Amino acid sequence: MKMLVLGGGAQGKAAAFDLVLRDDVESVVVADADTTDVPRYLAGHVGEKLSFVTVDATDHASVRSVMEGRDAVMCALPYFFNLEMTKLAIESGAHYCDLGGNTDIVAAQKELHGAAQDAGVSVVPDSGLAPGMVNILVQAGIDDLDEASSARIWVGGLPQHPQPPLNYQIVYSMQGVLDYYTTDALVLEDGAPVTKESLTGLETLTFPEPVGELEAFYTAGGISTLPFRYEGKIDHISYKTLRYPGHAEIMKAVRDLGLIGLDPVQVGDSTVVPRDVFIEVVSTRLRNPEGDDLVALRVEIAGVKDGAQKTIRYELLDRYDADTGLTAMMRTTGFSLAITSVMQTDGRIGATGVLTPDECVPAAAYLAELAARGVSVERSDT
Repeated sequence: MKMLVLGGGAQGKAAAFDLVLRDDVESVVVADADTTDVPRYLAGHVGEKLSFVTVDATDHASVRSVMEGRDAVMCALPYFFNLEMTKLAIESGAHYCDLGGNTDIVAAQKELHGAAQDAGVSVVPDSGLAPGMVNILVQAGIDDLDEASSARIWVGGLPQHPQPPLNYQIVYSMQGVLDYYTTDALVLEDGAPVTKESLTGLETLTFPEPVGELEAFYTAGGISTLPFRYEGKIDHISYKTLRYPGHAEIMKAVRDLGLIGLDPVQVGDSTVVPRDVFIEVVSTRLRNPEGDDLVALRVEIAGVKDGAQKTIRYELLDRYDADTGLTAMMRTTGFSLAITSVMQTDGRIGATGVLTPDECVPAAAYLAELAARGVSVERSDT
């Protein structure tokens, strides 16, 4: 298998690391505008299976040239590149998956279904953690029930050692986090898709110590197209973000004061975007060079099995890997992207066209791949 990773940020590098360790992968190319930062966990593979290529994602001819001859393309670029990268991959005859996170863009990718089928390739958007892993788990639960009535998803990337006032550290793009806090969340309620204001719907969940009590609230981006797919078929599907208690109240105040808004304001002789200033100020305070984060995940699917009420719960607690330097967010998101791409290429995802993970990824094989990397999702039934 000859693989291409677009985007050499944290998730792209994690995907590349997963790929270079596979015997059935012949070569991995990581393409990015800046290829100078090669972490220690990848350095030993450069010149063997792994190579870095400098590419401007806005130069489509250049991107197309690096796609040629590749079996599969993984896109770990910001979500607004996903549609154009999908088109280029289809033109190149390569399977394609990305980290997604924007439902409108996924809808536009879906319109390329026929083109992907004609090219004999599969396109799987939303193939990270949330969306991605959680959608596969929801579908696995639905498939195991005779009739499903609800699916609830809770996910959070968190510091292992929280520091006030936000008790949060940056585990992926701060711009992406703020997008999710300022965009309405999609929910399936009473069988119909509705929107909820992000940072509302506050509830408390308890995870095994030392994590303990976490708060959960609606955010955008994590649920993909599940509410549309199951409209009129399931009563309730929702996604909430997990944080340490108190986070939502602070961030809602920050948002409501306009401090993370996108409309430019005049400050003296300068015009500034409040969000740009906010990110610049807080980012240095929210970065942890030690990387000791964790990912907490819970997915519950309720319904009926053999005439009795049943709830299927999937739960994951993953932590920073000091041996490799990979954060928990990289392990759960970047590995998910790589696993999906390999399954597209080796035929375990056999369908062609544009399909979300819940529509095409075989859960048992996917979970086995995660477990082989030490990412263990536990299931319990009640």
